[in-house]
Amino acid sequence: MSEKSKRRLMLEASLADDPSDAFLRYGLAMQCLREGDVAEGRARLRVLIEDDADGVVAAYQQLGQSFVESGEQSKALETLQEGIRKAKKLGDLHAAGEMEGLLLTLG
Repeated sequence: MSEKSKRRLMLEASLADDPSDAFLRYGLAMQCLREGDVAEGRARLRVLIEDDADGVVAAYQQLGQSFVESGEQSKALETLQEGIRKAKKLGDLHAAGEMEGLLLTLG
């Protein structure tokens, strides 16, 4: 893994002050993925989903996207289908549509 970016260090410091902040937790997971630390990013997204499965639909989408990008089709399918169910349950049809679009790429 490459050296942590300034942004990642700032997110980690902010999260240390408020570990329950879902927005910061999601932001740090995304930063990990951007920096190529896929294992850490995915782990953070999974924990976020486990802690607040109904409130973090975007975490399903990003986790699914990371599986799509790495060719892990079965994991992508499972994650995206669960995310679509959650998004529809919450009435977030935009997110559901985005994830349905990702599913089409698995063809």
